[in-house]
Amino acid sequence: MPRGDHAAYGIVGAMRLSMVLDGRDLPLLVRFWTAALGYDAVFSLPDFEVLRPREGEPPGPVFILQRVPEAKAGKNRMHVDVHPPLDLGVPALVERLEALGGKRIGAPVTDLLEAIDSWWQVMADPEGNEFCVVADQGHPPPEVTTP
Repeated sequence: MPRGDHAAYGIVGAMRLSMVLDGRDLPLLVRFWTAALGYDAVFSLPDFEVLRPREGEPPGPVFILQRVPEAKAGKNRMHVDVHPPLDLGVPALVERLEALGGKRIGAPVTDLLEAIDSWWQVMADPEGNEFCVVADQGHPPPEVTTP
């Protein structure tokens, strides 16, 4: 679709985006994802928890946690990238999320560090859903630890 030609396709205005993540322990996931995203929990039903950006923060998609009976199986086909502000930084956010039950997956990924000054740490939430904590331009490079 050419840019600006939304009306030709019956689309009026911008689309609203919500992200939905399946999980079993919604209270655990609410604590984790509100910290990861800097969001507030704003609405609750027995099988759904709705999170959104905090008042005064830049707009972002609504993040919905949906209760499902089964555990996660296999790799995510889509994942969330969390971009912490420079004053917080990736290492501090990773440590905060580990304290809430998140886990690092491998070493920091630096494939694009030289090309676009960006790197990321792959993580999993307490139920194994993968996501990345991304260091945008201006963040210091990851610390290299040698055994």
